[in-house]
Amino acid sequence: MGQYILRRLLQSIGILLLLSIIFFALVNLAPGGPLAGYGQSRHVPAEKAALLRRQLGLDKPIPVQYIIWLAGNNWMKVDLNGDGVAESYGTRLGILRGDFGFSFRTREPVLKVIEGRFPNTVYLMVTTLLIAILIAIPIGIISAVKQYSVFDIAVTTFSFAGQAIPDFWLGLILLLIFYAWLKNPFTGEALLPSGGIYSLGSAFSIGDRIRHLILPVATGALGWIAWYSRFMRSSMLDVIHQDYLRTARAKGLSESKVIYKHALRNALIPLVTLFALDIPYIFAGAVFVEMLFSWPGMGQLYYQSALQRDYPILLAILIIGAVFILLSNLLADIFYAVLDPRIRYS
Repeated sequence: MGQYILRRLLQSIGILLLLSIIFFALVNLAPGGPLAGYGQSRHVPAEKAALLRRQLGLDKPIPVQYIIWLAGNNWMKVDLNGDGVAESYGTRLGILRGDFGFSFRTREPVLKVIEGRFPNTVYLMVTTLLIAILIAIPIGIISAVKQYSVFDIAVTTFSFAGQAIPDFWLGLILLLIFYAWLKNPFTGEALLPSGGIYSLGSAFSIGDRIRHLILPVATGALGWIAWYSRFMRSSMLDVIHQDYLRTARAKGLSESKVIYKHALRNALIPLVTLFALDIPYIFAGAVFVEMLFSWPGMGQLYYQSALQRDYPILLAILIIGAVFILLSNLLADIFYAVLDPRIRYS
């Protein structure tokens, strides 16, 4: 297992290098650019726009920009105060040494910007995924055990509908119902807040945090519940008719032990792959959900950076997201061996 993990990690380095080239090229070759607005503005002289382009290193060929972004340099100077005087911003180490540069818009280090948003996304996405899994797995098991029953038909219908409903549409409907229509009978205020993590100007309250979580989590979890429950049902149906379960029943084991101790363990193996592929969402966030509910997380940051052509932040999110994807796939393979002793990696 150790050799397999080491081999996969070495392969991941090559994949990340290739992805970094693709990401950097696509971002920098896109129409427009971070200084497009300056070049078209009547209030910004062309020489100042050219100076800013030179200070940010955007005047160099894209291959040179990529090498600097990857391996760093020691000449980076930036007009920090906006007075036309370039000051030393510090040595640019490059992403190979954990330095993703600084934001074109805010002048803050990229990792500092991400650190401010990442906990908010983890808070939202972990809650959403946990609730989705805790609801979907029991629903999928019962649906498989009671195949073709009224419950099974209802779950199947729900799963198709849940996967078909877009997040942004569902979020708007929930906002319309719980924010615009329904009011608190005692205070006359909206039943649930329209967005944000907490109420501004109020003391910390767990109840307030939960109220702000309800609509974003409900919007994001519906699709996961529909997907996981359907997948769990299909996986259980493949397992419950196997010979080893008939043997377990013949030995006198109760049906609950047969289902939840023997069948569920094997049925969870395919689900591990699905869940592992969803782990990167914990970092990347749900763009539509975060934008709709003004949730200051990674999804909102990615959207804003794309609109503002803030290349350093955009590239950092893409690269770190790729790292999460590669590690989550490796984690899924390791869980395979834990769940199924028959699986061995040489």
